[in-house]
Amino acid sequence: MFPSKILWEVVSQPFKRSQLGLFQGKTKQYGNNVPFSKHKTRRTWLPNVQQKRVPSELLGGNVKLKLTTRALRTIKKKGGLDQYLLETSANLLGHEGMRLRQLALDARRVKEGRKALPKLELLSEEECREEKHRIMQEKYDSRVRALQADPSYPLVRRARELAARAFGADTNPMPGEDGLASPEATIAWLKERQFKLARSSTPVS
Repeated sequence: MFPSKILWEVVSQPFKRSQLGLFQGKTKQYGNNVPFSKHKTRRTWLPNVQQKRVPSELLGGNVKLKLTTRALRTIKKKGGLDQYLLETSANLLGHEGMRLRQLALDARRVKEGRKALPKLELLSEEECREEKHRIMQEKYDSRVRALQADPSYPLVRRARELAARAFGADTNPMPGEDGLASPEATIAWLKERQFKLARSSTPVS
């Protein structure tokens, strides 16, 4: 339901201002001014950002926020700031919205006599890279386990077809499986692909 950490990419997106308030997905837009002569000149459109004090029952009073008119309409539709924070997707809330969501969840849990949730912790760039590598490794391990457990699994069959194309027809000792590589050859091909993906994702210093 609620992530305990916000990934680094969310905060380092191009329109960083949207992470300092409730923008409901609105960002800077780009286009052209087109006069009668058709000589186009580049221009930008900024979101309609207002600074408001929004009442919140869980947060104990009015909360001073920078938010767009789209976010204001959504808050009115949801029935208040508390419902907006608890029901809106994390992709639309941004960094400030997720911080307020945690405060609202903590206040609600304390009111219900339960323990508060752990505090948000922002991942550094190095930690984000390590987390990405760990997820890639888990996906690779799950594919290898599926390959070793059930060679007829559809995804495994596709991997065996790709491995047969990469290594040639001499990698299949089993009769009746034309066009498929053996499990050993497919595992070797997956390891080679994993190594190439890791090299391509390593930043150049």
